Amino acid sequence: MAQTRAVTPASPTSRPARVPIPSEIWVLVGAAFVIAVGYGLISPVLPGFARSFDVGIAAATVVVSIFAAFRLLFAPAGGILVEKLGERPIYITGLLIVAASSLATAFAQTYWQLLLFRGLGGIGSTMFTISSMALIVRLAPPSARGRVSSIFASSFLIGGMIGPVVGGFLAEWGMRVPFVVYAVALFIAAGVVKVGLGGARLRSAPTGDAARPVLTLGEAWRHPSYRAVLVSGVANGWVNMGARIAVLPLLAAAVLDRPWVAGAALAVGAVGTAITLQFSGALADRVGRRPMILLGLGLLGVTVGALGTAKHDGLGLTTALVLLFGLTLASGVGAGFVGPATQAAVADIVGHDRNGGKVLAAFQMAQDLGAILGPILIGLAADRFGFEVAFAICGVVCLVAILPWLRAPETLRLRPADGEI
Repeated sequence: MAQTRAVTPASPTSRPARVPIPSEIWVLVGAAFVIAVGYGLISPVLPGFARSFDVGIAAATVVVSIFAAFRLLFAPAGGILVEKLGERPIYITGLLIVAASSLATAFAQTYWQLLLFRGLGGIGSTMFTISSMALIVRLAPPSARGRVSSIFASSFLIGGMIGPVVGGFLAEWGMRVPFVVYAVALFIAAGVVKVGLGGARLRSAPTGDAARPVLTLGEAWRHPSYRAVLVSGVANGWVNMGARIAVLPLLAAAVLDRPWVAGAALAVGAVGTAITLQFSGALADRVGRRPMILLGLGLLGVTVGALGTAKHDGLGLTTALVLLFGLTLASGVGAGFVGPATQAAVADIVGHDRNGGKVLAAFQMAQDLGAILGPILIGLAADRFGFEVAFAICGVVCLVAILPWLRAPETLRLRPADGEI
């Protein structure tokens, strides 16, 4: 009689063996860096480029938001395409669409052409975003998912910091030049990804990616950890991708009345996130996803919620600046805890042996929804009630996102069949 070996679940607090990062992951990391640099290249010139077509400020901001709107609208279709056709072709196609969109944008002759071409780029963006998450789920070793998520996030963050600087220099040759450079870089990245992701592990299914079992959105929704992930995704998008970037500069300009403060505050927050990412993913692999998410959301709720108190009047300029930079740095640390742990939790739920395109698309939609609604709603709150109330709302959003995690189970565990939750 054959012996059956019992598999004992590992304690979330036990230290997993440090496993090497697969080469395919490093290909994705390099592509993420190029994408982030390219996005940064065009971000300083896009509003000014739109204004060059003799439109107002409101119309210029629509060109910025149309990209996120197309991402949100196309996300369900992107998830279906990943399930039907596989991660690798959708990732490469998404890169090519954004490259073509950027090249077309460079040669736009009217505002409406600019709006259309920029919006189409959002379709490609959501394709490679969802498929890259699916590839990380599939390729990252289960015991290193937090570490991989930190590396991936760091590449985006560093690229996003470098891009605007380079884009500003390129704009000296004309506002269309950064778009052309971004397009060329993405075409090259697509070729590298095509070669680098051609390994046997992505061709292992006998009838393609669709042969793997599909994790449906309904199955994932029944798990409390996935519901908690969606709520924290909205909060993360609301605060980190929306409010801190869109409203914090307005606070610095209106309250502290120093043009350089806005950029410095954003840079300080990015530094806090970058430093935290160097160890937060490894901690999520050691002690669990849930403690890191709770810590990060709590820190974000307290620090972002208090940003509105950093006012020049009544505090003195020096005190206000110290308070602003200290709170911004701490909020960046909180973001560094939340991001990798949340991504790793999603990967735990899907598992490397299942196809979860729609599940990943819903998670991406939650973040995009927060990033779109957050700046609008707290902008209205700031106009009507002041910055104190606006940022306090952000703090409440983060603290509310903690509640589902109080009842959600930890997703970090070693199972006989990874992904069976």
